[in-house]
Amino acid sequence: MQEVKGTILDVVNRRIVKGVVEVESGRIKQIREADEVPDQFVLPGFIDSHVHIESSMLVPSEFARLAVRHGTVATVSDPHEIANVCGMEGVEYMIENGEKVPFKFYFGAPSCVPATPFETAGAVLGVDEVTRLLDREEIPYLSEMMNWPGVLQRDEEVMAKIHAARERGKPVDGHAPGLTGDKAEQYASAGITTDHECFTLKEAVDKLKAGMKIAIREGSAARNYDELLPLLGDYPGKIMFCSDDKHPDDLIRGYFDQLAARTLAKGYDLFDLLKAFCILPIDHYGLDVGKLQPGDPADFIVVKEPETMEVIQTWIDGECVYDRGSVLIPRVEVNPINNFVSRTTRPSEFRVDAGRDTVPVIVAEDGQIVTGKSFETLSAAEGDLQPDPGRDILKITVVNRYQEALPATGFIKNFGIREGAIASSVAHDSHNIIAVGSSNRYLSEAVNLVMEHRGGVAAVDADRKEILPLPVAGLMSDQTGEEVAGGYERLDRTAKEMGSNLKAPFMVISFMALLVIPSLKISDKGMFDGETFEFI
Repeated sequence: MQEVKGTILDVVNRRIVKGVVEVESGRIKQIREADEVPDQFVLPGFIDSHVHIESSMLVPSEFARLAVRHGTVATVSDPHEIANVCGMEGVEYMIENGEKVPFKFYFGAPSCVPATPFETAGAVLGVDEVTRLLDREEIPYLSEMMNWPGVLQRDEEVMAKIHAARERGKPVDGHAPGLTGDKAEQYASAGITTDHECFTLKEAVDKLKAGMKIAIREGSAARNYDELLPLLGDYPGKIMFCSDDKHPDDLIRGYFDQLAARTLAKGYDLFDLLKAFCILPIDHYGLDVGKLQPGDPADFIVVKEPETMEVIQTWIDGECVYDRGSVLIPRVEVNPINNFVSRTTRPSEFRVDAGRDTVPVIVAEDGQIVTGKSFETLSAAEGDLQPDPGRDILKITVVNRYQEALPATGFIKNFGIREGAIASSVAHDSHNIIAVGSSNRYLSEAVNLVMEHRGGVAAVDADRKEILPLPVAGLMSDQTGEEVAGGYERLDRTAKEMGSNLKAPFMVISFMALLVIPSLKISDKGMFDGETFEFI
């Protein structure tokens, strides 16, 4: 038997007591009070209520080694990204790799593969495949239903997937950015139980009133925390926290330890916020994660003090997996899977034919995955519309990575690159290669660098050709979290040296092909209006 002593934050019973946690056979045998304990606090571990592990560019086993440093013991993980690339094989890969480490990954059944019919993905998961996943005990929920128009229209296939989850008593995650009023109520009435896409307080309140729970998102690209945090005080017990997407450099620096401390500093009730960070995901998804109660799995953390949430130890199933700066989870050998159809592009493929007075331009928003749109007049050279770096208008392209096809190319504002290009095979949701650059030549060079490595994030200019290879499905690295974070930070610096003033240019570019988020995006088939759900 092992003992952990400290001031215990009993979130379930909303009490603080000095005591000893007795751990035996992976569970909490009992919690007994004691007069003399170390100057430290014991509380339930943090849970990310919605995250795509793939966006960390780390395989699950390596993600776990960083997450436990910050007191996270479990994630509700949507393997939607790798499913769009590798189908059922990709989902199995995530589950099997995650099972090799003492960390609690709860993967959902991806509901939208492909996310829309307006892009080329690497796989299709129909009703039969989704149902087979939901039949598995280790799959506790249906992942975010991104096809909100299909839900509102009660599309037959969409509703069949929702019905399969509800029939098995498993919750359905939502994804409905901007829906309010009657539409939010109609969306929830189909059986949708959560939403993490709210970007206004009114939208979130409408969804709460419709019966949904809200996950406040604070990730590497989309940050809705400041706007939505008042919900925690107004609707305690209906709020969770999630990251959605967490890049490796951010994950090195902090996770929910920082966010919980930040929330406490704003004056919110300690037990209300810990319920949101640690308890509600367990109740909502039926997770086998401990709440720091006798008989529970011994999943808990030890922190220096609640005000900083500085993590001293992390325990999972009675095993100390992080102790005073040392990660005690061993590395797992990574065997990549991939299905890249590599080829060499030519600069001429990125022409945009002249012949119209104005062209639609994506307007990127720093720190957001939503975009604006404008219409701009551009000059042409030999019949090819030209980017205008002086006005911060660059070319953006998406190149099919699953079959040989001509790229789709348009224009984008607010990336700031003066000369050169950046490219990535992380491009939600189908993960074709996306690139932004100041000329056709630089676009071609950046795309070809990614093609050559069968996946990665890259930056090129007159003097540099740099890449962080992502050999696992073109989404994740086979290296350590520290190595990936270092490589990513190097590329981030390069992009900013090229002129980008975005906080996270590679994260922003990865969402420019996410058609289900308004307003203007681009897929391998063309420029797309996310509000009307039509090509323009």
